[in-house]
Amino acid sequence: MLLEFSALQIFLTALIFIWSGFVRSGLGFGGAALSLPLLLIVYDQPIFWMPIIGAHLLLFSALTLRTRLRSISWEYLLRSMPIILPTTIAGVFGLISLPNKIILIFIYSVTLFYAIMWMLRVTIHSSNRWVDRFLLALGGYIVGTSLSGAPLIVAVYMKNIAPQHLRNTLLLLWFVLVGIKMATFTVFDVDLQLDSALMLVPVAAIGHIIGLKLHDMILEKDQQFKRVIGVALLVVCVLGLWKILNS
Repeated sequence: MLLEFSALQIFLTALIFIWSGFVRSGLGFGGAALSLPLLLIVYDQPIFWMPIIGAHLLLFSALTLRTRLRSISWEYLLRSMPIILPTTIAGVFGLISLPNKIILIFIYSVTLFYAIMWMLRVTIHSSNRWVDRFLLALGGYIVGTSLSGAPLIVAVYMKNIAPQHLRNTLLLLWFVLVGIKMATFTVFDVDLQLDSALMLVPVAAIGHIIGLKLHDMILEKDQQFKRVIGVALLVVCVLGLWKILNS
């Protein structure tokens, strides 16, 4: 399918996957949330991009975690899974069954919400365990539907996990959730686009390596980084919603 794109589409796709790999390894989350809206401008079919992003996440998470399994907060990960997993599975069924236009509006609306928060430097936080559970459940549903639920889950994980264990714990969580999503795709005969995913591995690897090297610097300038990204995502989401609503 990827080879059927125009030269410009292929070039833009390659740049976006470099960006996706960079964000995923640099922050430990957000590779899908910050790249999917851009990919949908190139080709507006979420069900095409999701398996490719999922395959990359499984690959690069495994590569990052292979020597870091001791740097994971297993206790909190296992405690949060029963809250996140059911809604994630429900979200996957939503992605498969809902009309494409509804999914597009959902993805752009969720990302627009994140963009505005980051621009205004508003952070999601909670001091109540029931609010924590709500954020985890909602984040799981959004991950299942669009792979964009990371910021909600991270808001809860950040206050329950030591900073030095956060990124690796999140990567293992994404590995499990995306593994379930990919298995569901297989059961429902969704094309996993493995050929396209394989072709895009080298460009995603470039971003992944850059992100690993700049991880500490990104964390030091987290707020400035998110503010700039928020402005860019705002523009992309407004354009995407305008295109959908006028189609």
